[in-house]
Order: sequence, then structure tokens, then C-alpha cells
Amino acid sequence: MATSKNALLQFESGQSLTDYTAMTDSGDHTIFTSGSIWSGKSGYEPVVRPNGMVTGRNVLSTHATNDTVTIAGFTAYSEGTLHTVTATTDTITRPSGDVAKINSITMDDAGAIAVIAGTDGATTTFSETRGAAGGPPYIPVDSVEIGQIRVTTQAAGVIAASEIFQTVGTHTERFDYPIWDENNIGDGDAATVAAKKNAYIEFASALDNPHTGDAYKKVYIRYYTPILANIPKAFDFVPAENTHSVTSTQYYGGTSGAVSSTLGQASFSMLMDDNITDSIVAEKDQILTFKHFADRNKTPYVLTQGTLGLSRSNPAGAQNQADATISAEVASAEFAS
Repeated sequence: MATSKNALLQFESGQSLTDYTAMTDSGDHTIFTSGSIWSGKSGYEPVVRPNGMVTGRNVLSTHATNDTVTIAGFTAYSEGTLHTVTATTDTITRPSGDVAKINSITMDDAGAIAVIAGTDGATTTFSETRGAAGGPPYIPVDSVEIGQIRVTTQAAGVIAASEIFQTVGTHTERFDYPIWDENNIGDGDAATVAAKKNAYIEFASALDNPHTGDAYKKVYIRYYTPILANIPKAFDFVPAENTHSVTSTQYYGGTSGAVSSTLGQASFSMLMDDNITDSIVAEKDQILTFKHFADRNKTPYVLTQGTLGLSRSNPAGAQNQADATISAEVASAEFAS
């Protein structure tokens, strides 16, 4: 008969920092990973910073001086650092003839404005292919594209508003485009792709690749890995799982059913000392990570992350006890290895 008498339950008792580091692209330019588990405790949540502008929109405008663009102040992330760029101006390079030429206005990885000139086209028709003649230039990997200036004349002149392009996702990189979701523990063995087994973020659409060597926009993250401690006298662990119910509507000659799902709370109980100074009491109402081994001598485990709730009892003739709930945002994840 299988029992859990040799089980082990651990809780998040501390956190270990991993400062801003580049996340790993899973290959689809949508799912990015770093580490295995991210703490969700207040003050220790993951901070995701894709390279891109943070404040300021349509910051490029015309200027009275020939070949000069006005750049309003803005902030942007590069390599996890928030740079504040003050208002300034800069100049573009004209083509050697009356042909298409695109200049990319960028912020480099040190927070400085840099204008990068594209290759002259053969005609006045622009290309949308990076690095192509008459197309937008590639920009360095950790630079941020602010906008593009597209001209077709060799002679110096004032840049027209119609020659300034600042569409987000095409000419301008923003840190919050596309948006993303975060999963601090991963999907475990139920993951539909390998990259989702452990902690990951998933963008709503694939990132673009305007950077040198067809490189995609880089994403940086700062996170804390939970430090786990044993709960010595825990028992009756229940993971957070979906439950399903059916509602039905009867119609003439039949019935139509509909299924709805609800994510239930995880729970466990534990014997306590005085129910006051026990270390886990100080963590109530916090979002914590819990790791449950069905057998402490074997590899398989379950991860659950959620808000810890406690219901403590102090009987006169029995061991002090606490019943705990874990209110999770995602279901518990199982890991065979």
C-alpha cells in the first residue's frame, strides 16, 4: 500500500538574488527562461526588463536646421538598466544621390543617442528588409531603436514630418511591446514545450529582429530563487488543482451541458511549538513557494506558489497545530525529475 509517511514538505524561508541577466530565447522568440523557480514574495518578485523605451512616445520631431532631428527626453531600458536621455538634437546622413536612405535614431547600451545610417538604395523606393539597400540598418544588439528618418534626396534640407517614422514594433522599440505573462514555477511535466517546464515568460507575439546578425531584442530579468527549509511536522498536503463542474440547460427533447473549471486552494497541516514563534508564522499572508516530495529519498516533487493562510489551534490536551492554505494563481506543477 502506497502512503506518504516518508514525504517531505518545504517552504520558502529566504531568497537568493540573481541580478539582471539576459534571458534565454527558447527559439520561438516568444518564450524566454532563466533559472528554475522565481520567488513571488512581496519585494522579491521577478522584474522583467526587455530592451526598449519606457517613457516618451513619438519623441522625434522636425528642426529648423538642415538634416537635423529634434529628440525629446525619454527613458529606456538596456541590459536591465534604466537610462534617462535628456532632450537633444542630432544629424542624419544623406544619400550620395537622389535615392532612398534610412537613418535609424537609437540609444546605445550606455544611454547615448547614436544615429546609424543605412545603405543607399538603387532607386527612391524604400526596402523594409534590415540591412538591404534602401532599407533600415541593423542596430547593435543592446541598442534601442527610437525611430527612423527616411529621405530620398542628396541635397541638404530640413527634415519633413512626413520623413519621420515612429510606429511601435516597426520603427520604435518599446520595453512593453509586445506584452508578456509570467509563470514563476513553470508547468512541470505538463508543459507543452520544454521551455515551459520551469519558470518562464511568454510574449503575446514573437519579438522582432532588427539587431546586428538578425538578432532579436534581448530581454533581461532580475529574480530571487527561493531558499527552501523543511517543515518538520507537516502532514496532509493537498496541491492546488483545477476542479470541474457541469451546469445544464434543459430544452425541449434534450439537455445541453456546460463545463466550468475552478482552481482550488492547496493546503496542509503541521504540528507547532507555541504557534507564535514558529518561523512559518512570520510568513503568513505572504506569497511563498512550497515544495512537496512524496518520498524524501526520491526525486519527484510538486511545486506550489501562493499566499499562505494560517488557522492556528492551541488545545489544552493535545499538540498545538496550524492548518494552512495556499491560495495560488496557477495550479501546482508536478516534476518527475
